[in-house]
Amino acid sequence: MRDNTRFQGRAVAACVAVLCGGTTPVALAQVSSATLRGVVSADGKPQAQAGITATRLATGQTARTTSRSDGSYVLTGLAPGEYRIEAQASGFPGTSQRVVLQVGQAASLNLQVSTQPVSLQAVTVTGSRLVENKTSEVGTYVTPRQMERLPQVTRNFLSFAELAPGVSFTTTDDGSTRLQGGAQRATGVNVFIDGVSQKNYVTQGGISGQDSSRGNPFPQSAISEYKVLTQNYKAEYDQLTSAAITAVTKSGTNEFHGDVFVDHSQGSWRASTPAEKEAGKKVDSKQTQSGLTLGGPIVKDKLHYFMAFERKDNRDPQAVTPGEHATVEDVPPAYRGLLGPVNVPFKQDLLFAKLDWSVDDANQLELSLKYRDERETTNLKGQATEPWSTHKNNDETRVALKHQYSADDWVNEARLSYERSYWNPKAATLGPGLQFTTGWDKGNAQPVLNVGGGEDFQKKGQKGYALQDDLTFTDIEWRGRHIVKTGIKLKSITVDAQEQQPYNPQYFIDVNGNGDPYKVHAGMPLTGVGDGSARSRNLQLGLYVQDDWEVNEHLTLNLGLRWDYERSPSYLDYKTPADVVTALTQTPYAANLAAGGVNVQDYISDGGQRKPFKKAFQPRLGFSWDFEGDQRSVLYGGYGRAYDRNIFDFLQLERTKGTYAKQEIVFGPGEWKPEYYTPEGLAELLASRSGGAREIVLMHNKLKVPHSDQFSLGFRKALGEWNTDIGVSHVRSKNGFTFLLGNRRDGGRFFDPGTVWGAPSTYHVPGYGSLILGTSGLETRTTALFLQAQKPYTRLSGWGLTVAYTYAHARENRDFEQHYSLDYPDLKGYGWKPSSSVSKHKLVAALVQDLPWWGLEGSVRLSYASGRPQYYINESRGEGQFFIDQLERGSTRQVDVALGKEFPVREGMKLRLRADVLNLFNARNYARYKTTAEEFGRPDGSLAGPPRTVKVTLGASW
Repeated sequence: MRDNTRFQGRAVAACVAVLCGGTTPVALAQVSSATLRGVVSADGKPQAQAGITATRLATGQTARTTSRSDGSYVLTGLAPGEYRIEAQASGFPGTSQRVVLQVGQAASLNLQVSTQPVSLQAVTVTGSRLVENKTSEVGTYVTPRQMERLPQVTRNFLSFAELAPGVSFTTTDDGSTRLQGGAQRATGVNVFIDGVSQKNYVTQGGISGQDSSRGNPFPQSAISEYKVLTQNYKAEYDQLTSAAITAVTKSGTNEFHGDVFVDHSQGSWRASTPAEKEAGKKVDSKQTQSGLTLGGPIVKDKLHYFMAFERKDNRDPQAVTPGEHATVEDVPPAYRGLLGPVNVPFKQDLLFAKLDWSVDDANQLELSLKYRDERETTNLKGQATEPWSTHKNNDETRVALKHQYSADDWVNEARLSYERSYWNPKAATLGPGLQFTTGWDKGNAQPVLNVGGGEDFQKKGQKGYALQDDLTFTDIEWRGRHIVKTGIKLKSITVDAQEQQPYNPQYFIDVNGNGDPYKVHAGMPLTGVGDGSARSRNLQLGLYVQDDWEVNEHLTLNLGLRWDYERSPSYLDYKTPADVVTALTQTPYAANLAAGGVNVQDYISDGGQRKPFKKAFQPRLGFSWDFEGDQRSVLYGGYGRAYDRNIFDFLQLERTKGTYAKQEIVFGPGEWKPEYYTPEGLAELLASRSGGAREIVLMHNKLKVPHSDQFSLGFRKALGEWNTDIGVSHVRSKNGFTFLLGNRRDGGRFFDPGTVWGAPSTYHVPGYGSLILGTSGLETRTTALFLQAQKPYTRLSGWGLTVAYTYAHARENRDFEQHYSLDYPDLKGYGWKPSSSVSKHKLVAALVQDLPWWGLEGSVRLSYASGRPQYYINESRGEGQFFIDQLERGSTRQVDVALGKEFPVREGMKLRLRADVLNLFNARNYARYKTTAEEFGRPDGSLAGPPRTVKVTLGASW
């Protein structure tokens, strides 16, 4: 801690010095803006000192530069949108072109000033979107027209990310959504909106607010466009190991504009779910989304405003069913009325507001606010009944201030941001919970139904400030042309977690017994120790340098290096309680641990052994070779390393489990008393068993940081209006976090002699419960071939098409969904298996089409994915010989269509009507399959995606 304190002080000083020294107004970093470069020539000769002006047509904002001695020019920090690009060279008439720049794009546009009519290259046709082929990045643009026109299940802008090969947007059977890249967990994703990272530091989901949520992370009506990057992202991108999303929001313009919409679907507009068919009735469900946007000038060409509000009000269908090994007859008659279809409520409000001020040609300011508020019921499906469900609050506020300065040959951006995001699930009912099971008498209890008060109470979140500065040099010449960017980010973020599990006592009852509980789980704060809460004020520091080096007209090199550092005091300064140290090192049980290969000294800390990781150096190296120098045939490739972080939801368990004890009491014959159902009786019982089963959770003193190494090689080819891309990539992720079981039998054995199954879960540390060890070790390996073809939409042709196909060979050393690995003494027992999260074959196609009848606008989205493995416990070899196995789930396929029309009402105002049909052919895309011997491989009725659903949208714009 001594040297770290000095390091922290130097880091803060360095960052403040850069920010204060860089008080010069700022430019958008390439994460959220565009760069335009090219050569100005006159009569075929490069023109030095030519003036180039880029004017954003919607706002009147301008950027200016002059060409170098070789005629080259660079404009960076350009907000995405349509521009008029003008060039003026002394002695020649000026020239003007209109182009559209996209988010994160590095586009090329050669300008010719001449007495003759201008002859443009194919990629610089007036008003067209410039194509970015001379880059090593592997990515896909999602355009405004695609977001406006393509059908979708929910207004989550991330759902269109599947247009990029290797990216999956998954809707789980409870309606929550997840974005992932390749075979890695969703925690490896990062999303940048206007250059601000939306990273979730505490819970899973990758981005804040997206842990098990049906909500949307941002109002879709406020997103202008975005880019999906899967490999070879540059050094600006931090805190990720898989896909990066960089999005830019809409801004007000020189004209006042507004839009309002309502879209709606209800139970009678959709096909029955499998559970509804089986029950013979359909639940009353609905999905209603509405919104409003307004934007316009406060001072023309100078100051503009924009705001967007969206509301979501759902009642989604679910089903409560007996456990897989049970039937309706196993459920006590008093609770059978809780079985069958149910609807699950969800409400969300989203607000985004922005002011942007173009102070002058060099200075720009931008202030934005995001607010999210959602309330929902979760954990209402399967064996979880409505009384046993969870009520969850999910709130988020973000504020960002950006300041940009543009000089002739450099651009600087400084940003100050604040964030607060909290996730708070709690039991819907206060009172005893009853968990009915079968098979307790055989030592193999299987769930039947859960009623009464649920287990959940959590409050987890993050809040803090970030300072960032990015400086870009555009006029460096040495064996070619360089654009060099360097940046620093300092973040002080407080992460919180309170976890009291189980909040309500849980009584376990065998339905084949006499009706009395055979055990109880109960939790309580430890007097004088804590209440199951943990807090850490973390320091994050990131530095990078990126050189985009155009060696000549054929070869471009992208050379970057990033370094990240994080100090997490909650983990680093933790002191293992003395009583726990004694139990692990000075009792007979210590010999079992040592003989079983558990070195407890790796996990025992006195507050000084643990050090922050300082070796997070991340080279980002790429190249592109333009065969003809016209961007129509380009070979590209690269290698990059990317580091993420260990989320606090895992690390905090070392503290919270040590201050809120979960006890398990098993009742012997005649020990159960009815008064144990009362708080007073339970307290008396717990006091009499004070030795308790307090679980011990310890973290490895040298916990590693998750990272991935990415390799790619590809070829892009422009064929007429089509842009095609074929490539191969290989990604290895390492050091994913997992929990191992430290319990050992006498003599250090994990299994009984002659067996390969049956973890020693009841062989507790004397006086405590199980020993759970947090460590690093999860890995994935993915090799993928991807093909992509895109014909951009133009008004002239009236249609646009994107097709993406991915073949993936992905393997993992533990189930993608699990961070607990308690079945074997280490990860080797699980072996390498096909990834449960990646399909070998995946095809996504999206068509936007202007129809020739009555001004109708149509669109189609098609997706197909071959079956993914599902993990299960294979019991075919008999007791004690069980093992982890996989079965192949069926493929999924879905066709969505949309048809809309606009109706002019008066000048400047239109009404629109649109109908979406989701899952047109009502394909049954099952989420899970049964694994019992009698019904092995049969769907359990849960769906991954909607049944056929009709959604109608009514809107107006002006």
